[in-house]
Amino acid sequence: MQANVARKLIESHLESGSMDPGEEIAIRIDQTLTQDATGTLVMQELEALELDRAHTELSVQYVDHNLLQTDEKNAEDHEYLRTACRRFGLWYSKPGNGVSHPTHMQRFGVPGATMVGSDSHTPAAGSLGMLAIGVGGLEVALAIAGHPLNIRMPEIWGVRLDGELPQWCSAKDVILEMLRRHGVKGAVNRIIEYHGPGLATLTAMDRHVIANMGAELGATTSVFPSDDAVLEFLRAEGREDDWVELLADDGAEYDIEESIDLSQIEPMIATPSSPGNVVPVREVAGEDISQVVIGSSANPGLRDFAIAAAMVAGRQTAPQVSFDINPTSREILTDLTKMGATAELLIAGARIHQAGCMGCIGMGQAPATGSNSLRTMPRNFPGRSGTKEDSVWLCSPETAAASALTGKITDPRDWAADVGMDYPELDLPQQHSINTEMLVPPLDTDSAAEVEPVKGPNISSLPELDDLPDQLEVPVLLKVGDNISTDDISPAGARALPFRSNIPKLAMFSFTRVDETYPERAQQNGDVGHIIVGGDNYGQGSSREHAAIAPRYLGLRLVIAKSYARIHWQNLANFGVLAVEFDDPADYDGIDQSDVLHLEELRKTIESGDVLTVRNVTKETSFTVRHRLSERQVADVLAGGLIPRLASEGESDVQEAKETVLQDSGEVS
Repeated sequence: MQANVARKLIESHLESGSMDPGEEIAIRIDQTLTQDATGTLVMQELEALELDRAHTELSVQYVDHNLLQTDEKNAEDHEYLRTACRRFGLWYSKPGNGVSHPTHMQRFGVPGATMVGSDSHTPAAGSLGMLAIGVGGLEVALAIAGHPLNIRMPEIWGVRLDGELPQWCSAKDVILEMLRRHGVKGAVNRIIEYHGPGLATLTAMDRHVIANMGAELGATTSVFPSDDAVLEFLRAEGREDDWVELLADDGAEYDIEESIDLSQIEPMIATPSSPGNVVPVREVAGEDISQVVIGSSANPGLRDFAIAAAMVAGRQTAPQVSFDINPTSREILTDLTKMGATAELLIAGARIHQAGCMGCIGMGQAPATGSNSLRTMPRNFPGRSGTKEDSVWLCSPETAAASALTGKITDPRDWAADVGMDYPELDLPQQHSINTEMLVPPLDTDSAAEVEPVKGPNISSLPELDDLPDQLEVPVLLKVGDNISTDDISPAGARALPFRSNIPKLAMFSFTRVDETYPERAQQNGDVGHIIVGGDNYGQGSSREHAAIAPRYLGLRLVIAKSYARIHWQNLANFGVLAVEFDDPADYDGIDQSDVLHLEELRKTIESGDVLTVRNVTKETSFTVRHRLSERQVADVLAGGLIPRLASEGESDVQEAKETVLQDSGEVS
């Protein structure tokens, strides 16, 4: 069989399992990426695992989410992360150095390597020919400790690119076209691999845009070959020696095949409030706007800012529009400034923010209620911007800049025709402004052993989790609909994010966007436990494991849904929450919030099979559900979570060793 790039990457790192779609495989991991909104839990997990030193080739902790220091909490997190990196042997990227994904691509990404990250947009590194997968923080902690990643082998979806993008269109329009075609569930349990002659027209950073937002399709990851475009990028970063060629074989086969003629792409936009609600810009042109934000890991490249600067140069943005620029790395901001583009943006009315995620995660730049905000970001879930009743649209830098100038949603082709402007020819530097001073390397092993991570008052330890009971008779505390995101479950934004390392405090924000009474009702329910019932694609979006552990802390034991997003489904198992699916989705309609559900012989049933019977005590009805857990995941759920299971196995190993010593010494018979 002629191999594609994805299969080559997996096969070269395969430790166990069969590469047949749906089968569980274990993959050796070379690199890890963590960011501060999820990294504090990873460091706490490394402490719980009693790690001595990172076992990966390279692990990096970025500080890019919790940058606003409105009180002491975020600063305490930063110091904890810095000192934990020194203790465990990780690189540390200081606050303001840049968003993790483009910064990692610039400084550390290596073609042919595998990486896991506690951020769902980790697959952006696929732009360099890496196998990069977003997972929960606990799986990253295990990878740092030297364990392989266990996943179900995805299908490989080959997308052939032909032609060349027309003027006023860019890579963002390509991934928005994919979302228009397939929606937010279209790539679940699939790896998307892009190939074909059209690739030659896309730079490595263009590919980053597409790979990044593959997460919004539900993809396990997205993969590009390592070709001349990747070589050119690494050469500009002074890392030409890190390049290796990695191409699909001639005639490579794919489980699913599709093609896109780039020449037929037009400016696209995702309407509120889902990345899957995509239409051509011209269909919604004329809508008034009050904000435009350019930046984020979904449009992080120098080109993305430079094209906007060229469009607004000598012009002034509309008076009612807040024109916000989120630089994605210090390197890019430096190059933008050397080009004179930063001045062009400022003169046109831009507000320049520090290099980081900022508005993408609701950390500042929240829009006014009832007004439209255009953003080049990857997600527009309700309330993610920091405004509860927001109206966020996702688009390309070209569409964003044209709209900032007119004050209305505007197709950049129509704007260009009105002002008589040709598509700008950008003179981008051949060598980038490399500055590694804000990257702190790991200490040597002996020095690291002397370091004690600094924990401020806002940093808690991981809560202790008990094992799964054999019988549940508990209420449905919450019933939610389709496409509930991890933002809905554990909100981002300036109010909640500072408590990322304090689970008891963070838990009180759980589901408050859906039902403000949930945390209080869960507390009142006490140790009895409760159930949540969900619709399709439950837990889509961010990889944040807080969306599993915070409700678990409040007593969540079971989730019944029509279907799950991959990362959250795994996170639930990691923290001892049993996630099951309706055998018949119609049974969803027969459950109301506050119904009491009964399950018995739980432990025996999930160990011996995958079908469970649920009795609705309130309505005196029954229905069946099914789990998709592997043997390994079943063991995690039974133990109350992955860490309790590992701790139990460790105790068993110690006890077995003690008994062996005693037997050898003749002290036991």
